[in-house]
Amino acid sequence: MKKLFLLVLLSCFTGKLFAQLPPANYAVALGKFKQLYNNNHPDSVYAMFGPEMMKALTPVDFRNTTSQLRVQLGTLLQTDFASYETPIAHYKATFQKGVFLLNLALNSDNKFTGLSLTPYTAPATAASTAPVSNTIATDPSLTESPVSVKTLLGSISGTLAMPKEANGKVPLVLIIAGSGPTDRDGNSPKLGLHANTYKMIANELGKKGIASLRYDKRLVGQSTTSIKENEIRFEDYVEDAAALLNTVTADEHFSKVIILGHSEGSLVGMMAASDEPIKGFISVAGAGDSADKILTEQMKSQPSFISDGFNRMLDSLKRGKTTDNIDPALYFIARPSIQKYLMSWFRYNPQREIRKVKAPVLIIQGTTDLQVTVADAEKLKKAKSDAILTIIPNMNHVLKEAPADKEKNKETYSQPDLPLKPEFVTAIINFITKTAK
Repeated sequence: MKKLFLLVLLSCFTGKLFAQLPPANYAVALGKFKQLYNNNHPDSVYAMFGPEMMKALTPVDFRNTTSQLRVQLGTLLQTDFASYETPIAHYKATFQKGVFLLNLALNSDNKFTGLSLTPYTAPATAASTAPVSNTIATDPSLTESPVSVKTLLGSISGTLAMPKEANGKVPLVLIIAGSGPTDRDGNSPKLGLHANTYKMIANELGKKGIASLRYDKRLVGQSTTSIKENEIRFEDYVEDAAALLNTVTADEHFSKVIILGHSEGSLVGMMAASDEPIKGFISVAGAGDSADKILTEQMKSQPSFISDGFNRMLDSLKRGKTTDNIDPALYFIARPSIQKYLMSWFRYNPQREIRKVKAPVLIIQGTTDLQVTVADAEKLKKAKSDAILTIIPNMNHVLKEAPADKEKNKETYSQPDLPLKPEFVTAIINFITKTAK
C-alpha cells in the first residue's frame, strides 16, 4: 500500500528549507481539500488544480485514484503543520488507517500546482528545527571546510574533511551520492532519507588519516545551476563529479585520489574516472544493469496498473518520445519533467563502463539491500574480473545493519545515529590504504 499514495505531482523539489510558516492561503486551501475529500467530492478537488496538473491528470484518473485512497486510508481526521519550503507546505495527515505527510503547493491564483502523500517520519524532537545532517558531529580528528567549484551553468558546493594530524600529503576520497535530491551528508527530506551515510563515511575515513570531499547534487542544498529540472541530463552529474575530480587531483595536499560512488553515484563515478588519474574506485551498492532494467524489475512489486503504466512510458522513451499524460502514482520516478533525464540515464550500461576504469576496483554490496541486489555486484565483478568483490551480510542500501523485512529495513533510513556496518568501514579503509601506497 505504501507506494500507491502519490495523488499528483509536486512540481518543485528544489527549494531550500526555512523555519517559517506557509502563507495564509495555504491553510484555506488545505481546509477546502480536507472538507471535499472527506465528503467524497473529487471533482471539486480537481477544480482546484492549476493548468499544469489538469494537463497531466484527467478528472476520471483523479476520481479513480481518490476512490482507491479513501478505501485504503479512510477519512482524513486531522492535519498538523510540519514544515514549509517555498513553495511546498508539509502537513502531518492523520487518516483513519494511517499517518502520512501531505504536501501541497499553490500558484499565484491559489490553484494546486502540487498535491501528494508521502511516508511520514516523526522528527526526533518536536521543537528541533536543525537539519538532520547536523545530528552527527564531525569527528574530533577532522577539520571541515566548505568547497565550491564553478561549472559552466552554476556551482557545486561541498565539504572537505581533512585530518588534523596529517603529516605531509594524504589520500582523498571523493564521495559521489546516489539517486534523488540527495545532499552532501547523504540525506534527502523529500525522500524521507535521514541516514547521514556520507557524513559517517567522512568521519570514519578521517579517523584513519584519510581526507574526503562530499558534495550537494545539482539543485540540492547549496549547489546551484541555471537550468531547471526538465533540462538536467545524466551527463550533467558526470560533469559535476569530473569538475570536482579535476580540482582535487591538481591539489598538492593530496597524495592519491580515490572515488567512492554510492548507488547511482557508482555509474557517475565510473564515467567521471575514465580519463582521470585516480588510484582507486569503490562501487558501493552500484547497479549491474542499465537503469531501465533495474527500474523495470523494481516496478514488478507495484500494483499492475502502476507497473503497466511505467512499461508503456518506458517503451515510449525507447522510441525517443516522452509521455506527458502519466498516472500520478508514477510521478515520483517518471514525471514528465524528468523523463528526458531518464532517457539519458538509460543509455549507459554499468558493466560496459566499469571495464573502462583503469584503477584498482572494489565492489561492495549488502545482502539486505532493497534497491540493489548481490546479483548486480556479481555482474560488475564479471565485467571487471580483477576487481575485489566484498559481500556484506545484513547491510542495506544506506550501508547499515538491517533485516530483510522490508518495513524494518526502511526504518533505518530515518535513523541518523545508527552507525555504518563495521565490515563496510573495514573494507573501504583496507582498500584505500593498500591503493594509497
